[in-house]
Amino acid sequence: MIARAWHGRVPEGKADAYFEYLRATGLKEYEGTAGNRGVYVLRSRSGGFADFLLVSLWDSWDAIRRFAGADIEKAVYYPEDRGFLVEMEPTVTHYEVLAAPGSTARKS
Repeated sequence: MIARAWHGRVPEGKADAYFEYLRATGLKEYEGTAGNRGVYVLRSRSGGFADFLLVSLWDSWDAIRRFAGADIEKAVYYPEDRGFLVEMEPTVTHYEVLAAPGSTARKS
């Protein structure tokens, strides 16, 4: 399994509206992509901003390509993101999942 992590920052006053926007766009698209195992949406608030960390879980690199396209390192954005985000981070980070709830730790 592979985890794909994306970070975004919005002004704190837009935090709830941005979460609803995420539910209608990226989260909905994750759910509709074959090979997606779900997504964690994390949010922290500090200094007048809300930081979102989305960690999506995938069966394979091919599954990620179905969502992100050929350049899987490139962040995926939607039309109204510019109206919320302080900056558009260009890339995401991928991690090999070695252990997860309901599974045993991977042996080296």
